[in-house]
Amino acid sequence: MTRTDAHVHVWDLAAAEYPWLGPGLAPLDRDHQLGELLPSLDAARIAGIVLVQAADNDADTAHMLAVADTEPRVVGIVGWLPLDRPDEVARRLDAGLDPRIVGIRALIHDMADGDWILRPEVSRSLALLAEARLSYDVVTAGPAALALVPELARRHPELSLVIDHLGKPPIDADADTLAEWRALLADAAAFPRVAAKLSGLTASIGPADAWTHAQVEGAVDTALELFGVDRVLFGGDWPVSKLAGGYTRTHAAVDAALARLSPAETDAIRGGTAARVYRIPADRLAAARAASDFPA
Repeated sequence: MTRTDAHVHVWDLAAAEYPWLGPGLAPLDRDHQLGELLPSLDAARIAGIVLVQAADNDADTAHMLAVADTEPRVVGIVGWLPLDRPDEVARRLDAGLDPRIVGIRALIHDMADGDWILRPEVSRSLALLAEARLSYDVVTAGPAALALVPELARRHPELSLVIDHLGKPPIDADADTLAEWRALLADAAAFPRVAAKLSGLTASIGPADAWTHAQVEGAVDTALELFGVDRVLFGGDWPVSKLAGGYTRTHAAVDAALARLSPAETDAIRGGTAARVYRIPADRLAAARAASDFPA
């Protein structure tokens, strides 16, 4: 098993446009290159990296591919395609995507139309992704987006769906709000091709870093209860994790929540599930292990 972080971002402000960045997100509003994260990954003994899109444009995907050209620890890329233009998506898929692209994502949480992902033209593109055996990462900024997952799963039973950030659990909210999140997550988990990432588990009230290990553990326990270890992936959400106290702190919280599991169960969450869900070739995982700075 190659321990893998299934949710890492990189961006270069000269290479692509990231409209959501700005002075209001000062810690993030600069270039973030993979070299800055590698020491933290080594400390956590994480060899594999799945890069995830951070902008709805081709330039961002091209930048991730360029990073992967120089960093063998990148085992997969969740890129972008213009899903509202299915004819173009079909042409691109027919022409063949770079094999390192293992999934597709769109920043639906930034769109004015909260039901954009359910539009007929987008549904046509999602069907094409299923035929091409590409996963779709679902950005969930809150309950409304999480509630869309069961409908997506019903419409596209052959499409692998990955819920980013565990549907943004309100880990510091009242019991009723937590119960609403749990019910929505359970509805999504009822579909066998839906998986979820243990990523972005930040405070929802006040500062993003105002969370406790107990709150994270509660969210992780819910994920394991509903999905099981074979449909849960670890993701560090760097560099956004800087807002939540930093990569080391957020990783340690998830790691502590997994401490009671067996080695086989933790291996699944820390890499095995990502390899299966994203269909990452064994030789690519082996190359990532060989390129890491810690003993295998």
